[in-house]
Amino acid sequence: MKTFSEHSDLEEYKKTADVIQRRKQGRRMRMLSRQSGFKMKKKRTLMKVRDAGKITKSARKQTIKKFRDKAYPNYDDMSISAKVKADQVVMQRFGKKIDKITKRAAMKLRAAEPARVKKFRASQQATQK
Repeated sequence: MKTFSEHSDLEEYKKTADVIQRRKQGRRMRMLSRQSGFKMKKKRTLMKVRDAGKITKSARKQTIKKFRDKAYPNYDDMSISAKVKADQVVMQRFGKKIDKITKRAAMKLRAAEPARVKKFRASQQATQK
């Protein structure tokens, strides 16, 4: 049986979305974000404490964004194909560092999670009154 570390070296886990997939994903999310049911689901989710997997995923996204902004300051203005290439370069150059920093960032997020939920719930109570 393979361990997780053996699986994480596989190429299928290091894939990035190509241009067509990104466009399709963008269209889908744009439509979803307008639906009232989706908005309520998002609000309910924000009121709960995230599990370890979601916190780690969020920490990884933040870490990748920091490295991407440092390597490509004009990332938001790039074309979609250039973004795909930039993401591949960032993962190739900084993959090990990203993994290492993600663990530290996840610990910080985990510690701050109860305060985040409490603050969000308080803001929701204030808007209802």
